[in-house]
Amino acid sequence: MFKTKRKIKGDFNWPMFTTTMFLLAYGLTALYSASTVQSFQNYGTTTYYIYHQMLYGGALGLVALYIFSRIDYHFWQKQLPIMVIGTLLLLALVKTGSFGYAAGGAARWLKLGPLSFQPSELAKLVIVFYIASWVEKKRDELNDFYFGLLPSVVIIILFAGLILWQPDLGTMLVLIALSFGMLFAAGIDWKYFFWGIVSAGLALYGFIKLEPYRARRLTTFLNPSIDPQGISYHINQALLAIGSGKLWGYGYGLSRQKHNYLPEVMNDSIFAVTAEELGFFRVLVILALFLLFAFQGFGIAKRAPDMFGKMVALGITFWIVIQAAINIGAMVDLLPLTGIPLPFFSYGSTSLLLNLAAVGILLNISRQSASA
Repeated sequence: MFKTKRKIKGDFNWPMFTTTMFLLAYGLTALYSASTVQSFQNYGTTTYYIYHQMLYGGALGLVALYIFSRIDYHFWQKQLPIMVIGTLLLLALVKTGSFGYAAGGAARWLKLGPLSFQPSELAKLVIVFYIASWVEKKRDELNDFYFGLLPSVVIIILFAGLILWQPDLGTMLVLIALSFGMLFAAGIDWKYFFWGIVSAGLALYGFIKLEPYRARRLTTFLNPSIDPQGISYHINQALLAIGSGKLWGYGYGLSRQKHNYLPEVMNDSIFAVTAEELGFFRVLVILALFLLFAFQGFGIAKRAPDMFGKMVALGITFWIVIQAAINIGAMVDLLPLTGIPLPFFSYGSTSLLLNLAAVGILLNISRQSASA
């Protein structure tokens, strides 16, 4: 059994911190430009959304990054039962009239006065801790279906089911992909992995058949020109924005598509707006930063002092990178549109706050790796 307390003496991981700060700065800069039109229309000022993001997402997130980087990551393993039960309750509360807040046909937020919180973002971090702890405790029995694999699958299904109930298919897919990635890295048998993929595919087919708009999104992905003024409008406007940016873009702040042409310019479409303004070469910086983040995150996982730390670092890195890949892939029509935010870029204080807190945990694992 690994020790749950250890004295931290290692050096601070400045490369990972620097990469994160570049992503944060780049993201806030992109968000300011993407949000100006909608901010002015709704509040009479171009700065409402960026100030909100900087205060509740950026500032609080940096505080969380610092605090979490100082807390021994083994502490979260001890709190896991409370975290799992609490997060499941929060996911259920979003459907209640007293606390839940709905927008765009989905109930995904808890609202207390002027503050709102999205429990599904917390669920991603909690599922990382849960799978990491389970793998450490059951790694010798991981391929025993009933005693090793099944309990973790049940928890994953509970989280996924409550998120789908909101409904939020995109976030559910991220959580499932993240869980599969962690279990595969832990060494589950190929047959379980194969049947897991098959089961997930059949379930996804069922979810698509239950909601006609999901089937239309898939049809649009296969043929973006099928209904350019209807269901295909979003992806066509995104591709128009990206293509219009060409090699060097129109210039920062000069997007045309953000003037009520492109839907969700502050959220899942923010990459398209940024590509339109900055162009291909400068948008490559975003891709390079996410690749660098992945390289550094997997490096922290490789050097982690124990299995729990290794799996937590892998899970957090998977989470950020998978979500970025799905968002960018959807904007360039390599994947169907799913409404997934781009980490560090898209508007949403809960997402940014938890992204930065997760980086703080990575920094703590890295520091303990250096002192191990």
